[in-house]
Order: sequence, then structure tokens, then C-alpha cells
Amino acid sequence: MVLGVFGHDYQIANIEASEFGKCYQYHDDKEPVVIDCSSKLFDQVLFFIIVIVLIMGGIISLIKGIKGKWDNDVKSKDMVGPGGDKNLEKD
Repeated sequence: MVLGVFGHDYQIANIEASEFGKCYQYHDDKEPVVIDCSSKLFDQVLFFIIVIVLIMGGIISLIKGIKGKWDNDVKSKDMVGPGGDKNLEKD
């Protein structure tokens, strides 16, 4: 979804480099400026890596959440709420 929404500028870099051999940086108020295609492709790869890292972080969070390690390792003395004092020794 992220690549679909924000990846349009980065897809253009690949098309320009492979089809035309020249890459341009586009501005709203100026004429397009010729730039080095490798820098534009590097930005594309960097953006792709950031998206992959975010997706992998989400997958890892889901797996850890399913395993229940985050909320099941609470000590009985730290539990609060209804039924939280069942495991405490009564004085």
C-alpha cells in the first residue's frame, strides 16, 4: 500500500533510466533538471528498503503478540484489577 501511494515518483526513475538513459528532477515552478540516474535509483532503493523494514517490523510485532510474550510475563505481585490478588499470599 505504501509503495502504491508514495512509490509513483520512484517508479518513474526506473522507467526513465531504462528507456531514455536520462533522468530528470521535476519541479512545480521550474523546468525539469537533468540529474544523475544512479542517485535517483539509489533513492528508489532506499525507499524500498525502508518500506521492507517497516513491513518486517510489523510482522515481527504480530508474531510476538500471537506468542503472548509481552503480556503474559507479568509477575503476580504486579497484577492489578479484578482477580489480580488471587495469587498473593494473604497475611
